[in-house]
Amino acid sequence: MSSSSAVPATKPPIRDALVAAAFRLFLERGFEQTTVDDIVALAGVGRRSFFRYFPSKEDVVFPDHEGCLADMTAFLAASGPEHEPVRRVCDAARLVLRMYAENPAFSVQRYRLTRQVPGLRAYELSVVWRYERALAEYLRGRFAGRPDGTLRADVIAAAVVAAHNNALRSWLRSDGVGDAGAAVDHALAYVQMTYARPADAPALWSGPAGAEPGPGGDVVVLVSRRDAPLWRVVQELETVLDRP
Repeated sequence: MSSSSAVPATKPPIRDALVAAAFRLFLERGFEQTTVDDIVALAGVGRRSFFRYFPSKEDVVFPDHEGCLADMTAFLAASGPEHEPVRRVCDAARLVLRMYAENPAFSVQRYRLTRQVPGLRAYELSVVWRYERALAEYLRGRFAGRPDGTLRADVIAAAVVAAHNNALRSWLRSDGVGDAGAAVDHALAYVQMTYARPADAPALWSGPAGAEPGPGGDVVVLVSRRDAPLWRVVQELETVLDRP
């Protein structure tokens, strides 16, 4: 490959200028009242430059999602049989969190804007669906040959996205205060506890940090079918614990 076709390692300055100009105008005038002409005038570039980077005004609100989706797809494609599939899609979802956490101020600003503009909210949902589809396609490949493979893949992908977004949006509503990574890890642990192989599912210990469950209690060993739903396992455990 010639050097002229190499992909730049950093974002083009014009692209950054367009994003900065767009958000300044969105905050000052509102999204609907801002035109592409307004954005390029403030950024000091032509319309052709805008559309070279962004197909529409909506796309400038989500400038990093295409790259993040490409990174996620490559991450999943590089997976091997040694990777537990549920843990792998949870790790893939963390790539999205990393994108948001790299620039908390911008992420919070965008979150507020999407809450105010129904069209942007719809656009954001379409972006989320593309992430979910990427996760589901990977899982379908891993679960191929199982009678419930497609169903399981789609349900797990939806659960990963729901858990990730629940924690992410809570962090965004708090103006980016706190540890977003810890919140997302906690949310994704529920998905792994429900769907991952037992050896790969993290323990959800709610005691003080660094503490261990104290000695002196009985040890309970519960044997259940591997494909048993979580509610059934919990029901069986409660039954055992209620015995005298």
